[in-house]
Amino acid sequence: MSAGRWVTLPRFFLAQLVLYAVLEWGVGATGWALLLFLPLAVTGVILSFRLVRKSIWRLRNRLYVTYVFIGVVPIVLILVLTGLGTYIVTGQVAAYLVSAELQRRAESLVTPTRVLSQAKAADRPALSQEMARLLAQRLPNLEVVVTGNPVFHYPAGSKLESPQPDWQDYTGTLSKNGAYYSAAIVKTGNVTAATIAPIDPGVLKNLVPGIGMLRIGAEGAFAGAVPAPENGWERIDFPTLWPNDLHLEDWNSPQSARTTVFLVTTRPSAVLRTVFSNGIDTAQVAAFSFLAVLVLLVLVQLTSWIIGISLTRTVTGAVHGLYEGTQRIAKGDFSWRIPVKGKDQLAELGLSFNNMTAQIENLVVIAKEKERLQSEVEIAGEVQNQLFPGTAPSMRTIELVGVCQAARMVSGDYYDYLCLPDGNLALAIGDVAGKGISAALLMASIQSIMRTQLAAGLARSATAGNGHAAAHLSTSNMVAQLNRQLYASTAPEKYATFFFGVYEENSRILTYTNAGHLQPLLLRNGASQLLEVTGTVVGAFPVIHYEEQTVEIRAGDLLVAYTDGITEPENAYGEEFGVERLSEAALRYQNSEPKEIVARIMEAVTHWSTAVELPDDMTVVIARGLA
Repeated sequence: MSAGRWVTLPRFFLAQLVLYAVLEWGVGATGWALLLFLPLAVTGVILSFRLVRKSIWRLRNRLYVTYVFIGVVPIVLILVLTGLGTYIVTGQVAAYLVSAELQRRAESLVTPTRVLSQAKAADRPALSQEMARLLAQRLPNLEVVVTGNPVFHYPAGSKLESPQPDWQDYTGTLSKNGAYYSAAIVKTGNVTAATIAPIDPGVLKNLVPGIGMLRIGAEGAFAGAVPAPENGWERIDFPTLWPNDLHLEDWNSPQSARTTVFLVTTRPSAVLRTVFSNGIDTAQVAAFSFLAVLVLLVLVQLTSWIIGISLTRTVTGAVHGLYEGTQRIAKGDFSWRIPVKGKDQLAELGLSFNNMTAQIENLVVIAKEKERLQSEVEIAGEVQNQLFPGTAPSMRTIELVGVCQAARMVSGDYYDYLCLPDGNLALAIGDVAGKGISAALLMASIQSIMRTQLAAGLARSATAGNGHAAAHLSTSNMVAQLNRQLYASTAPEKYATFFFGVYEENSRILTYTNAGHLQPLLLRNGASQLLEVTGTVVGAFPVIHYEEQTVEIRAGDLLVAYTDGITEPENAYGEEFGVERLSEAALRYQNSEPKEIVARIMEAVTHWSTAVELPDDMTVVIARGLA
């Protein structure tokens, strides 16, 4: 960002801030001030971000920020987590104490209610009076109803209706006409006894003495009061509001449960007093715990700062040494070495830098050598392109097209065609094992040997006075001689597949020898057939016998010769393109121009393969029979 823009942003922010202050506190236009607040906040955030990014460009400032995150942020997080944990534990414990006391009070009704359900009708008034006397403080104003003939009520003026027939034994809290009750319902044979006691503010206030302020339901009344904080600890003895679910059954709809919420407002000291009811001074416990944690955090903080300062000096010293070293290297001083101290990673970094400076000069030499080799490879690629036939010979009964796409800058594939006397034609295609320069050199040797042999064979035929020289060129003999020369002049692991043929214009007969090469396709009348292989590869064995085969190329026939770079590329599922797909592609475009057929085949292979680069050289030679 330019300096002008950097200066403009703070001024724009200051102008917005002044305008906001005038609107909010000057003229009292609160609505306009609210509209301005959002762009003011966005500008402030952007300005803060840019200031922070600019300030931490220096390593020293970054380390300061790092120490803040290491030494200050963890303590803040610990204090926040401590407060949050205290809040949660205080609320959970208080809610548990209240809900457990509610359940205990309901359970205290079970035994008397069961006795009433089993007692004789004449004994029930006395038993009810005794139960009410014993539970008067914990469950005042309780009501009892026992079904039978007659129905028994306690107290005598109670209008509590009999429980619904489908009530089962139940102990807990229920709702009745918007009020809440502790209840116990017991069935003994055909008799059902029910005892309920209202949970009103008076009951809630004394439910757990000193725990705090309680309320059941969203619209219920508050009972009790929030306890006062411990003296001297008002900041940490904070009020805690905690909601908890309360399971309810409906008196008028048995087994139709619902859930309401009861709220507890308490303080940590009140929970401690309730839990530690054996006289422990909760304030002293809290003060001692807080003081111990504070001392521990201070010790950790001081230790972290001491270690941080030591590490800072080590890091900044190493960075300064690296910076000075890079400046020396930029000036070409490769003899400069960084002073190395210690055995840590920074020391290893200094040693690595020193080793790097010692190797840079060698790397420069290697880079120059690589550049020279790359240039030579490019020249080799240009030379090799000149070895391939530039244009196909013009024939009366056949049309030829050949294309080679190298996987690298030079190719190990080979194809060639040459006009012979009497308008005949020699054509060849081969694939040298391997790729790169060595394969390209072997390919050039094959071309040189074949052309030399071809010229020598034609010369012998002319010397013999025979005008039909092509008829005396034996493809099997020429391939056998090529095999012997390659075996004698190359390493044992160097070999090639080779297809060589001589086409006679007048008879339209192609005489060929296939030395381990992929079988060419002959497409005729919408069907395809493979030409036979007549021998093994050339250059691998000293003496090999090769045979010849002949095939007629009629008008409309299409001969497709190719290398394994066409059939072996794989798709994402590991399936090779294969001969069948090659045949389908050639048949689909059989009536097109030969150049179009080659282009379509190459396109189909490229779309089939998932490789980023060509895995192998791709070569195709097509011969079409003309009418």
